[in-house]
Parts: sequence; C-alpha cells; structure tokens
Amino acid sequence: MPSDMTQAILPRQTDTLPVMEAFYTIQGEGCHQGKAAYFIRLGGCDVGCVWCDVKESWDAAAHPKQSITDIVTEAARFPGRMAVVTGGEPLMHDCTALTEELHKAGFTTNIETSGAWPLSGEWDWICLSPKKFKAPLPEIPPKASELKVVIYNKTDFEWAEQWAARVSPGCKLFLQPEWSRSAAVTPLIIEYIKNHPQWEFSLQLHKYINVP
Repeated sequence: MPSDMTQAILPRQTDTLPVMEAFYTIQGEGCHQGKAAYFIRLGGCDVGCVWCDVKESWDAAAHPKQSITDIVTEAARFPGRMAVVTGGEPLMHDCTALTEELHKAGFTTNIETSGAWPLSGEWDWICLSPKKFKAPLPEIPPKASELKVVIYNKTDFEWAEQWAARVSPGCKLFLQPEWSRSAAVTPLIIEYIKNHPQWEFSLQLHKYINVP
C-alpha cells in the first residue's frame, strides 16, 4: 500500500509539482486513443491499486519538484497541444496554476483521475477511473467527460454500472481490461458491451505498439 508520506502531502497551492516523468507520445486509452499527447505524470498516490503498473509514482517525495514554468516550457517543445496530467493521483496536488499555464501555451488540458481528491484546475477533458480501493468523491462523477472502468473480474461490471449511474448524460463510457488479466476478461467485456451498447471498449494500445 502507499506509504504514509502520501497521506499528508503537499500544499494545495503551489508553483512547483513533483514530476515522476513527462513524455510526448500518443494517447493509448479511452476517447482520445491514437492522438498525440504530452503526458505529465505527477508523483503521489494514496489509492493503492494492487495491479498498478506505476507503483513507483506513489511516494511524491521520491520525485523532484519542478516549476510549473519549466514543466510547460518542456511540453511546448513538441508540436502536439493536448496535455494529459496523470499519476499517481494528480488531484493530490492543486493543479490550478498548471492548467492556467498550459492553456496560455495553447494546450487543451486532460486529466486522468480516480476522483478520490477534490477537483482543482480548469480541465477541457476529465477522465474518471474509479477504484474500489478508494472511491471517488460524490462531486466528481457529474463533472466527468469520460468514465473508464478497469475490469479485473466479473464483479467489476456491477461496479462500473454504479458509477455510470452517477455521471452526466453526455459522459463517454469505457470498459478496459486490466493488463495482466486481459486474456481472461477481454471476452467478458466484449459480451458485456454487446448486451450493454452504451459502453465502449478501451484497449491499452500503447502496450501493444510499445510506446510510453
């Protein structure tokens, strides 16, 4: 589970953020799959998904703080203008200044969040991926642009429907196989979507084509 260091993290207003990594690639998941994107992965997470593939992001103190100016300057070196802020759990930090500067630099701002922390920042797209380990705050689902539920076993379909009932009518709905269980759960997802066509399939494309 995440260390105690992530429980008492970071001031809610800051001009620096702990960045685990940042890179230019294509979005591999969800509604914007296949589009060029600059990813900013912030350190810090207290959700503790057992199947998390970036557990090294959990301890925010393990990652150097960078100024928001430097973060955005580096992002602007690349031609794409979609910035995806992810983690870890990025909403453990106040993202207001980050989104302001990204918008000034011409970026659209996307966030990938569990919804377990209060929303901060001005987002053009909010991808909510609720986790059983720490459920979203009730005010987050109505603001989601996209609901992306990771399917690990059959009971996760019921979990997905619980959150689908809480998002706004225009929210896109995605089911995504957990990578280590994809062979077992992909056929289940396909059948579920055929019977519940309001859902779409999200594939972790980046893992198949070997990009970050």
